[in-house]
Amino acid sequence: MALCLPAGSVPPLLLLDNHLPYPAALLQVFGEVLHRRRKRRRGRKKKPGLKPPPGLLAGVVEKVRDASGRVIRVRTKALCGRLRAIRARVAELGIGTTINTAHLERLNGTLRGQQARLARRGRCVSRDGRRLQWPLRLWRDLYNWVRVHGSLGGRAPAMAIGLTDRVWSVLDYIRHPVHVDDLTRAIWSEERQDVSTSALDRHIRRKAVPTS
Repeated sequence: MALCLPAGSVPPLLLLDNHLPYPAALLQVFGEVLHRRRKRRRGRKKKPGLKPPPGLLAGVVEKVRDASGRVIRVRTKALCGRLRAIRARVAELGIGTTINTAHLERLNGTLRGQQARLARRGRCVSRDGRRLQWPLRLWRDLYNWVRVHGSLGGRAPAMAIGLTDRVWSVLDYIRHPVHVDDLTRAIWSEERQDVSTSALDRHIRRKAVPTS
């Protein structure tokens, strides 16, 4: 799944393949509470669900395979929003003329090639989530701030989006004051929890657990 967010656009553009769990996961993150109405006066009230927010654009790249599993063609469709609006947003971002996930697949290939922990059937697996996050965060920072990209004209990605005016060295990255106090770290943790909580879970009130 690729998430493209230009400056000042809410909600973002999402480009994904036809993996079955993606539509449900998309609603869990971006969905709004949908209050269903019953068709008749009698009967139980329908439970609230989730619906895509207005303005959300999500396009799907679907690979059509034959009986042997080979890809014979690729077709695109709109999951949320109009297909014309999705193609216009893709062209506006400069990532192609139609729905595609090529940029994300290219990044995944680079990440797997440079991180032995993510190689398939490798011997450098991480059995602990924290030990996996440490090298990935280091790789992310060096990739965006220190590494020079030929496709960006000898610039780093941080320079391309205007976060810095020069390519950092590894020593600059080590000396950069990125450490924060415990209170700020706790606030960031609560903000991440709020973002990862579904709108439906926030809507439904949890029953209080008796203490005695």
